[in-house]
Amino acid sequence: MIIPFIILIHIIAATKWTGGHLVLAIGFLPKALKNQDPGIIDFFESSYERIGIPALFFQIITGFYLVHYYASDVSQWLNLDMHIGRIFVVKLSCLLVTILLAAHARFRVIPNLDKDNLRYLAAHIIAVTIVSVVFVIAGLNFRTGYFF
Repeated sequence: MIIPFIILIHIIAATKWTGGHLVLAIGFLPKALKNQDPGIIDFFESSYERIGIPALFFQIITGFYLVHYYASDVSQWLNLDMHIGRIFVVKLSCLLVTILLAAHARFRVIPNLDKDNLRYLAAHIIAVTIVSVVFVIAGLNFRTGYFF
């Protein structure tokens, strides 16, 4: 009975993470770029961070729990000949890209953010949004096998 609950938590966290980035990329970013106002992004981030970061952590924790449940042999996790291995590698790659982009944005881009380099942050936002959608597609693929 625990696995359906873990899957539910994983999906709720994924909707928070991906939905928040879609709202940022589609709803707030165009306005910030049009007005050349990084404050619009900062306003969104200050509210979303309290929800988004815990959602990502829940995804990581539940994701590792689920991969261990479905493939208790850790050697299967990176085995690209296995369905679960391909999905795990895609999701792990997405996670690493997300962490690298977030760290770069947090420590290099955001401290120097102004209207002149707002487009640089926009590229980060778009990249993280695309990666978060790939996360969702990979999760869907686990159940359906549609994509890989």
